[in-house]
Amino acid sequence: MSTETAPLGDVASFIRGITFKPGDVAPRGVDGSVWCLRTKNVQAELDLSDVWAIDASFVKRSEQYLQAGDLLVSSANSLNLIGKCSWVPELESDATFGGFVTVLRGNPQLVDRRYLYHWFSSSRTQAQVRSFSRQTTNIANLDLRRCFELAIPLPPLAQQKRIAAVLDQLNTLRCKRREAIALLDALTQSIFLDMFGDPVVNSKNWPMRKLGEMGSLDRGVSKHRPRNDPSLLGGDTPLIQTGDVAGSGGYITGFTSTYSAIGLKQSRLWPAGTLCITIAANIAKTGILTFGACFPDSVVGFTASPARVEYVRAWLSFLQKTLEKAAPESAQKNINLAILRDLQVPYAGEEMIQDYSERVQAIEASKGANRAHLATLDELFTSIQHRAFSGTLWDHEATGEAA
Repeated sequence: MSTETAPLGDVASFIRGITFKPGDVAPRGVDGSVWCLRTKNVQAELDLSDVWAIDASFVKRSEQYLQAGDLLVSSANSLNLIGKCSWVPELESDATFGGFVTVLRGNPQLVDRRYLYHWFSSSRTQAQVRSFSRQTTNIANLDLRRCFELAIPLPPLAQQKRIAAVLDQLNTLRCKRREAIALLDALTQSIFLDMFGDPVVNSKNWPMRKLGEMGSLDRGVSKHRPRNDPSLLGGDTPLIQTGDVAGSGGYITGFTSTYSAIGLKQSRLWPAGTLCITIAANIAKTGILTFGACFPDSVVGFTASPARVEYVRAWLSFLQKTLEKAAPESAQKNINLAILRDLQVPYAGEEMIQDYSERVQAIEASKGANRAHLATLDELFTSIQHRAFSGTLWDHEATGEAA
């Protein structure tokens, strides 16, 4: 069975937003005003935490009012955000949208709108849309003409609805796993505050120790210049960068670069259990190594007992914003090793620190199980999405085979 497609412009339309000046923004709830959504509201789920309002007279055409089932698309933004979209649910107020976003509205007689959402938000379609964008000096713009020409796979409407329902169910399960992980993260912080109080003000008046007295603090090593010399890279030794630490969620379980034998020789290998602390660009972001690795001097390694490492990681998470704000800035923000070593740490004693560490490890085990399930769901979602939009899922349905 061949995959039937249609140009996107045959089954949906793009609607441009309204234009207004910053001074035209009105308080929400004023008589005669309507909500006005903008690029900031376009997130994985439509973000309604910061919504502007505008006088309804700025809406010149009825089609510029949002409808449930619309896709709100970022159409003038940085390149990596072009095409990003949010599903518009039923809203509690009349709403329009600004000129930096565009609405993609499917014709419900030809395309199921949830199917359209899943297709347009898929990684393949998003990459195509971004590749079409027109780049100016500071901003990229969505090329609507080329987007209209995109070929959307178009099985019968009933099949579209079934595909969308399956993807919706999987996505609901993924969201629940993410929520569970977020709740466990919050639980870790709650336990810390309950046991030790607010570490910023030392609300329980624990005796203080310098961080340099809690364990060993040293900068990573990368002696060779230039640091990106190809001879240094591509071997078997993990190389951790500041971005790996910042995005680790507290535990570094993967890496994107490696050192060769030459790279390892001019660096230092840190053991599993080391707390990595960023001191440049990303300030005071932390992650505990789960394997041996090297890192450059933009990262500091803290080594101590496992319980102290866990305690210091949690303590720094409360101070991160403060340290980042206070960091001196030249070409980029940075702090030095002396600043870290002199930081005052509330010290509640080894018994309480060990107790906290054991509780955290139990929570981490639960988070690990949730992450593993989430990874399985992500893989299944991507697989079904690919099969649905390449036509192979329809072939199974047409022949009566299991999908």
